[in-house]
Amino acid sequence: MILVEPGSVGQVGFVAEIIHTAVAPVFLLAGIGGFLNVCALRMARIVDRARDIEPQLLASRGAEHKRLVEVLHVLDRRIAIVSWAIFFSVLSAILICAVVVLLFSDPFTDVPLGATIAILFMGSIIAIGIGFSAFLVETRIASRAARIRAELLQHQPE
Repeated sequence: MILVEPGSVGQVGFVAEIIHTAVAPVFLLAGIGGFLNVCALRMARIVDRARDIEPQLLASRGAEHKRLVEVLHVLDRRIAIVSWAIFFSVLSAILICAVVVLLFSDPFTDVPLGATIAILFMGSIIAIGIGFSAFLVETRIASRAARIRAELLQHQPE
């Protein structure tokens, strides 16, 4: 690690090198932002669907009531899973922000930051992996729940 003295001739070159090094994590941040947008849109659609079902549930009886309660349970589970996906994605983004800050700080301090930067980056990748996994689970639940009920497929007009 090389310490840069304020006002030294090579300071601009060091900053340019740091910026070059920090570009990859910044692109990762942009990707995480896109993924968070997808998660937020899914969350909004799930919540809207739950709100649409609530009045139907209150007005229903018997088998229809039971079916709507089951649908709300699935939607509630999906909300929880998407919330976890959002949590881990935001955690990943925060860790990447810390990596970028430390990359910029490293040349200006005599504290060895290489191991910390590596651990934070690995933590970020693990967190986004968990977020993607939660998203995969939620989409699988959604695809199973979206199937058309057998009684509707076999319904005959009276």
